[in-house]
Amino acid sequence: MPLALLALAIGAFGIGTTEFVIMGLLPDVAADFQVSIPTAGFLVTGYALGVVLGAPLMTFLGTRVTRKRMLMLLMGLFIVGNVVSAIAPVFGVMLAGRVIASLAHGAFFGIGSVVAADLVAPEKKAGAIAMMFTGLTVANVVGVPLGTFIGQNFGWRITFLVVAALGVLGLLGVAKLIPEQPKAEGVRIRHELAAFRNVQVLLAMAMTVLGFGGVFAAITYITPMMTETAGYATSSVTWLLVLFGLGMVGGNLLGGKFADRHLMPMLYVSLGALAAVLALFTLTAHNKIAAAITIVLIGGLGFATVPPLQKRVLDQAAGAPTLASAVNIGAFNLGNALSAWLGGIVISAGLGYTAPNWVGAALAASALLLALLSGALERRTVTRGRVVAAHAPESAPDVAPAASGPMASAPISR
Repeated sequence: MPLALLALAIGAFGIGTTEFVIMGLLPDVAADFQVSIPTAGFLVTGYALGVVLGAPLMTFLGTRVTRKRMLMLLMGLFIVGNVVSAIAPVFGVMLAGRVIASLAHGAFFGIGSVVAADLVAPEKKAGAIAMMFTGLTVANVVGVPLGTFIGQNFGWRITFLVVAALGVLGLLGVAKLIPEQPKAEGVRIRHELAAFRNVQVLLAMAMTVLGFGGVFAAITYITPMMTETAGYATSSVTWLLVLFGLGMVGGNLLGGKFADRHLMPMLYVSLGALAAVLALFTLTAHNKIAAAITIVLIGGLGFATVPPLQKRVLDQAAGAPTLASAVNIGAFNLGNALSAWLGGIVISAGLGYTAPNWVGAALAASALLLALLSGALERRTVTRGRVVAAHAPESAPDVAPAASGPMASAPISR
């Protein structure tokens, strides 16, 4: 794999850290600004919505510059957003900083996926995308726990300054390691939007929303589930999330490896297994050891779908991949928001803290059905193409041209 992928992974590490570290710092931020925990929760919601809206917006703006230049601009935006969050005098400014940082998220992963895929041979594209996303998964193993520790011991503002420093490192990496590419000529917004007329692109994005939404239906409520149902101490939740992150790292790498060989079968297996494990979590959540093992499996199976889904979008939107790739990143965050909302509904209905696991299982199973539908449509298209080719009129056989000229009518001498 090219060294340039390291620069993308570093940027992804910083983005992943700032996205998730706020969850462990909400009480500290709420106390500092003298707001309630639910109000501080808007820092999570605002970031997610910023990713969804920022992905297409920043990608549209990026059509005017080279991909390398746009990645550098996005890292610059990310740095500014985290610095604003770190020095915010009031809660509203802190929220604005979170939104500014989130605008870089979707476009960075979307454009970065295209760049990563272009850096390697066709048979290694999913592996290259997975290598970039490794930065995001490692953030949950290292960045988030470390950022939470720093914030709880030295102040949450220091955490965001450290994240901004990671952004500077990512910016320098992109500037030094990503090769310069000519700006794509003839790229228009209408051309990029045309990719969304492809039903396979829409199906892949719907799989992203539902499949990854299944993961976050359970993980969003992991703290009350593990403390109230499994019997863990609150201090143990951080390490359970580290286990979840380790599962993400392994699943992401395996997903990238096998998606390059058998993309759709990889989706069938990972989504089907994810639905089964989430359903099983309603039982294993009552036992500490079984719950810990299940959390690792959820992280692994959930992220095993990321490289194949991202590559599926790139393959199906081959003529205009940048916008579709970025919007698919927004789809992951849309799935997070949807599943968290549905999980909250079932808990509020009095069904217990394990009820979101059933929501997650249903979402993952729905994604599996869409994957099977997508595969069936693709096979039908291939079969139809073969039938048309078989019934196409054969071209006339080559016939030697008749002789012409004065020798054509000359009598044969004996």
